[in-house]
Amino acid sequence: MKLPRDLSGADLARCICRHFGYRREHPSGSHIILDTDEPVHQRLPIPDHNPMRIGTFNAIIRAVAKSRGVTKDDILAKL
Repeated sequence: MKLPRDLSGADLARCICRHFGYRREHPSGSHIILDTDEPVHQRLPIPDHNPMRIGTFNAIIRAVAKSRGVTKDDILAKL
């Protein structure tokens, strides 16, 4: 599946929180900090840029997929 090129960091953070069990902790400068304790503790900084760079977007999606045991396509389908 092709990665979207026009997604903002805030939109990605909202999707990850809604569908994958992360919670929004606090903003830190120009980043949104997401946190989860299941299955292991993970802290995920997401840049609050519009649009987000494609390499950064891919790295965040890959980290969530690895943590949750899903594929990147599963995450992209929920965007």
